[in-house]
Amino acid sequence: MTYPAAARWDAGPARDRADLWDWLAFGLLVFSLILYSQGWILPIFGSKFDAASSSAIRNAYMPVYAGAVVVLAMRPWDAALALMRQPFLILLLVICGLSMTWSIDSGASMRRLIALYATTLTGLVLAVRFRWATMAEVMATAFAVLTLGSLVAGAVLPFGRMSDLFPGAWRGLWMEKNALGGNMAFAFSIFGAAAMLAPKRAWLWWLFAAMALGLVLLSTSKTSLVSLILGAAGLVFVWVCRRGPATGVAATWAAVLGAGLLAGFVLVASDVFLGLLGKDATLTGRTKIWAAVMRQIEERPWTGFGYAAVWDDKSGWGPLAWITRDAGFKAQHAHNSWLEQWLGMGLGGLIAWGLFYLQTLGAALVAVFREKGAYLALPFLVIYSLVSLTESIAVSYNDMRWAIFVALAVKLAWGDRD
Repeated sequence: MTYPAAARWDAGPARDRADLWDWLAFGLLVFSLILYSQGWILPIFGSKFDAASSSAIRNAYMPVYAGAVVVLAMRPWDAALALMRQPFLILLLVICGLSMTWSIDSGASMRRLIALYATTLTGLVLAVRFRWATMAEVMATAFAVLTLGSLVAGAVLPFGRMSDLFPGAWRGLWMEKNALGGNMAFAFSIFGAAAMLAPKRAWLWWLFAAMALGLVLLSTSKTSLVSLILGAAGLVFVWVCRRGPATGVAATWAAVLGAGLLAGFVLVASDVFLGLLGKDATLTGRTKIWAAVMRQIEERPWTGFGYAAVWDDKSGWGPLAWITRDAGFKAQHAHNSWLEQWLGMGLGGLIAWGLFYLQTLGAALVAVFREKGAYLALPFLVIYSLVSLTESIAVSYNDMRWAIFVALAVKLAWGDRD
């Protein structure tokens, strides 16, 4: 794939064409996002893990951590300055680190803190190393590989479709269909942003967007389809707002009115809304998990139980045991990004995450009227906000979505620099 001069890979005005360092950074970051997607675990290890597999999976991330350090070495001063523009992110990471001192499993928290810091570093250097257009294409290239892999897996390979809970539903490279649908909803928004920011390759990225839409439909995940539609609406909103001041004002009022009507519909006719999504009143057991998690939060509301220390606890008497008893089944996480922070890091961690999220979302809304990068930032954040209500995807180690969130947050504050 040839990238023209207009892509301006470097942040300086002296060069118009990519050099070896640009290609190296591009390749390392695409590779990192692919590994953080976890779309390689099912094809290699299958759906059942043993202790040896878990250790091998942890070790597989080591080259990614090293790659982030290599890209950091290309622009260390810029990375430091960009990070200083994110005080709430710094506060959040500090609280995560401090939680190790009161964690119920300090060893697990320490290991996962290292992974969290490395994942966050990947997002930081991605934002600093490239301009908006190329950053979008880094993300789009990673998702293109995952999209093609999922198409092949679902069409040809035996593990690409579910055979037990939802027979015939596509799961592609992931463990279950909702993971495929959710990742492809994010992919659609990023492909659309890449098409808008790199118009010479728009045909390619719109083609991949169509593939992502097809995979969401094949996954039969209605929640993912709603996420994709909202992400597409975000793209259209940015496009309309950037047509001119008058259209921007009209689109903003229309968006506010539409959001209000949707909220009213959900509140007044929640049973109908859940029926359209194929969910029951418990959101497939999530409300039971939330209630059980809140009971444990009440035990340690100020400190929590330590970063990422709850869900692998095997003591039989810790918070996981009580959550399992109260919910009636063993959960893998809190299924809510906000409760997850409170449970792990206490009220301070929850507030730090909330401030970081609001700062990022606010910057994305301002960027709609000032910066073409809003094509990438706003649709992704719309989907991220929705998914964070039912999944624990915030402040998550070895997670592509967290790396992208950090990259967008930093880029919104740092901008394209000469």
